[in-house]
Amino acid sequence: MNEAVKSKLVAIANLLADLTGTVAELAAEFGEVKVVTGEKEEKVYTFEEVRKVMSAKSGSGFTAEVRALLEKYGASRLSEVKPEDYAALIGDAEKLGDGGTQ
Repeated sequence: MNEAVKSKLVAIANLLADLTGTVAELAAEFGEVKVVTGEKEEKVYTFEEVRKVMSAKSGSGFTAEVRALLEKYGASRLSEVKPEDYAALIGDAEKLGDGGTQ
C-alpha cells in the first residue's frame, strides 16, 4: 500500500473515531446510550436451552463428560448451575465430540 493511501486511511479512521465520540455525547444528552465496545456480545441462555444441549450431549454418549462439566461449575445437577455460568457451560459442552479438549 502506498503512503498516500495509507495516510488517507489513517485520516478517515481518525475522523470516524471523532464522529463516534460526538454521536455518543449527543445520545447521552437524550438519555439513551448503548455503548458498543469491540467485544462480542455473549448470548444469554435459558435453563431450557441449556437442558436441551446437555441432554443431547448425554444422549450422544457423553454422559460422563456432562457430569464432569456440571461438577466443573459446582453442581451435581443441572438445576444447581448458576445462570451466569450457562454460556460457559454450553461452550464447554459444544466442544464434546468435536475433538476439543476440556
